[in-house]
Amino acid sequence: MADKTIYLDFEEPIYKLESKIQELKSCCDDKLAKDFNKEISNLEKKVQQMLKETYSKLTPWQKVCVARHANRPHSIDYINALIDNFMPLAGDKSFGDDEAIIGGLGFFNGQSVMMVAQEKGNDLESRIRHGFGMAKPEGYRKAKRLMDLANHFNIPIISLIDTAGAFPGIEGEERGQAEAIASCIMEGFKLEVPYIAVVIGEGGSGGAIALAAANRILMLEHSIYSVISPEGCASILWRDGAAMKKAANALKLTAQDLYKFGVADEIIPEPCGGAHRFREETIKRAGDVIAKHLAELKKMTPQNLSKDREKKFLAMTRIAKEG
Repeated sequence: MADKTIYLDFEEPIYKLESKIQELKSCCDDKLAKDFNKEISNLEKKVQQMLKETYSKLTPWQKVCVARHANRPHSIDYINALIDNFMPLAGDKSFGDDEAIIGGLGFFNGQSVMMVAQEKGNDLESRIRHGFGMAKPEGYRKAKRLMDLANHFNIPIISLIDTAGAFPGIEGEERGQAEAIASCIMEGFKLEVPYIAVVIGEGGSGGAIALAAANRILMLEHSIYSVISPEGCASILWRDGAAMKKAANALKLTAQDLYKFGVADEIIPEPCGGAHRFREETIKRAGDVIAKHLAELKKMTPQNLSKDREKKFLAMTRIAKEG
C-alpha cells in the first residue's frame, strides 16, 4: 500500500472512517487495547466493505480520476519490479532524447524483451523531466527505433501506456509530431515479433495509440483509453470544459467498454480500492497476465504475428461501423 493515500472526492466517507481508525490507533494504550482493537477491527471491515461497494460501481468520470491518481504505479515501477537487468536505451538518432518515453532491453521471466513505456514522473522534478508523460516527436522516433531494433533481433516488445496525449506545444508541431506518431503506428503493424501493450493508467489520443498497435491490448480494471480527454471533448462538443462528466460517459473510455468493443483483449483486475492503494499486488497481477499472453504469442510464426495484428485492428473498424 502507498505510504500516503490521496483521497478522491467520492472517497470522502472512506477517508472519514480511515481517519477515525488512525485516531483510535494513536490513542490506544494497554488498558484500553482490548476494547479499542475490537472497535478498530470493526471499522477496518467496514472500510473494506465501503471500498468494495464504491469501486464496484464507479462512473466513467470516477474511473478517469482513478486512472489519473498520483499514487498509481507508473511505468518505471513496473519495469523495476518485473524486468531484470534493465538496460535503458536513449535517443532517436536525429534530434535528442525525450524522457517522456523510456525504453530498453531486459529480462522478463528469463525472456529477453524490449520495453517501451510512457513515464509521467512521481514528483514535480521528475514530472518536468519526463514531460508529464507527453512525448514530443523525438520520443516517438525513439520508440520506433527501439521497436525496429527488437524486430531485427527477434525480441518481443512490451509497451506500457500512461499519457494524457502527445506533447501539445508548437515545437512538437515544428518537428513533425503527426508524422512521428503515424510512423510509430506503422512500425507496430510491420513487426514480426510478439507485441503486447498494457494501458496502466491514462491512454490518451494518438499519444497512446502510437505505442498500442499491438497483438494484444491489455487494460488495468480502472484504466481509460480514448481518442480525446473528457475535458477536451467537453470543450469541443459542448463548449464547456465543465461538461467533462457528460463527455466521459459519451466517450466509452473505460476498460469494460473497450473490452466489449473488442479494443482491449483482457482486463487486468485491480485489488479492491484500486492500484494506487495496492501497488505491488497490481504490478504482480499485470505481470502474470502479460506472461500468459506472451507465451501464447511466442507460439505464432513471424508472418502470423503480423497478420494477427492486422486482423485485430480491421475487426475494430467493423465493430465501429456496426455500432
